[in-house]
Amino acid sequence: MTLLNQKVCDLDAAMANISDGATIMVGGFGSPGTPFALLDALLASGQRNLTLIKNDANEPGIGIGKLIEAGRVKRLITSHLGLNRTAIEAMNSGEIEVTFHPQGLLAEKIRCAGVGHGGFLTDIGISTEIAEGRHEINLEGGTWAIEPALQADVALVHAERADRYGNLIYRATASNFNPLMAMAAERVIAQTYRIDTPGNLPIDTIHTPCAFISHVVQVDHASSQQGACLHDL
Repeated sequence: MTLLNQKVCDLDAAMANISDGATIMVGGFGSPGTPFALLDALLASGQRNLTLIKNDANEPGIGIGKLIEAGRVKRLITSHLGLNRTAIEAMNSGEIEVTFHPQGLLAEKIRCAGVGHGGFLTDIGISTEIAEGRHEINLEGGTWAIEPALQADVALVHAERADRYGNLIYRATASNFNPLMAMAAERVIAQTYRIDTPGNLPIDTIHTPCAFISHVVQVDHASSQQGACLHDL
């Protein structure tokens, strides 16, 4: 268990205990909210056969696109690849396995893991390719598919501000998947631009409480702006 006052660390220490074959959630919707500095550190640390869970595959040469290009990703669970032709080519050639979920289902699968549910019932995708492999039940005259929750070994998230205890504040659209993923992994690493003294963050502005966070890494803006709009970071 990480003590409250020992969560701040550098990039190398944050990556140290991520193993080969780990399942890793990555926050972000396109560039906003993507923890680019943590992803670069993951690339440098050498882990292989990773399963990544992210809304998208970023673009070639940035974010998880770098990990895919380096051959470090075995499987990607995502909503779309449309902005990353390299990821599409890797999928088509069989270099990576890609599992697609509609964006709302992906978010709910992650949320369910975060609140301790095993899954949920949905009628989305019934009788389509989306429903392949899902168990279905009849309930109150309707057909429902069972969607299992989606959990990870590690989550990498991006926050605008944090304190030493790991309380996080996100900014604008950069929140996106980050709060959900911060609840759905065994170990959560947050990058942030600013680390405050505990008590300096207004309580009613905290989006993710410290109980969910394992490590906090302070990064500069330059290391986290790859392809991003500044007002969305």
